[in-house]
Amino acid sequence: MRAGDDQRSSAIEDRHGEQRHDVARLVITSAAAELLGALRDKHGPLMFHQSGGCCDGSSPMCYPSGDFIVGDRDVLLGVLDTGEDGVPVWISGPQFQVWKHTQLVIDVVPGRGGGFSLEAPEGMRFLSRGRAFSADENTALDASPAITGADYERGERPPDRAPVVATAVDACPVPAGRAAQVKG
Repeated sequence: MRAGDDQRSSAIEDRHGEQRHDVARLVITSAAAELLGALRDKHGPLMFHQSGGCCDGSSPMCYPSGDFIVGDRDVLLGVLDTGEDGVPVWISGPQFQVWKHTQLVIDVVPGRGGGFSLEAPEGMRFLSRGRAFSADENTALDASPAITGADYERGERPPDRAPVVATAVDACPVPAGRAAQVKG
């Protein structure tokens, strides 16, 4: 591995405390997973769609499962390792082409969520953060094609669930040397 490459994807603990050695296209913070659990208790099975802009900005939008129609060319970023069935996270095909080199980190912050997203009345909002994949991670991801909406309809599923991390900085660290440059 070259200097500066991030090793965070090489050893992630799953919800059973076992080490995983794959590259996750997305992760969720424990705070966001906690809110997601509360929303699941109120609304039943859930799903996310990473918004590409418009009236609600570029937020991860949380819906009851099936309330957002997934298109044939939408891409499944992964299934979050929260709850028994997990929570699928989708993105449009064209937007995936722009973001495919970035790990999506779903976090939560105080504030009003998007008008159509389930967390809107909770005083919290889901927030997308990102971390650029290393060259080695991109190579590994290129070896396993993304699952589209059409693939999902045919029964394809990802082999692993996307993990929960303690905080966003666990997935998006400030690179060594950068903090000093920003502070100076």
